Amino acid sequence: MTPRALHLAQILWPAFIMAGILEMVVFSMVDPSAMSVGSWQPDARTTYSLAFFVFWALVSAASGLSHLMMREPTASVSGARRSRRHLRRGVAMQHQP
Repeated sequence: MTPRALHLAQILWPAFIMAGILEMVVFSMVDPSAMSVGSWQPDARTTYSLAFFVFWALVSAASGLSHLMMREPTASVSGARRSRRHLRRGVAMQHQP
């Protein structure tokens, strides 16, 4: 599995589970057959499906942002460590006779 696919799986699977939980919580309090958008009144299955995908997209976006913010400082810190290591090696090699 490539790192990109792993990161995607780390974001989408927990978001999928949370979307399912959100759906159960929301529709335990809201009747989907009573909902309408303008003059369009979708049936209950359509409402459940659309709400699930909206919840999944929102939670995925939040998880993706968190994942992105966690990775960024780590990459710059490891890059700084690598450059310091190379500097030390270069200085050590210059002093050898």
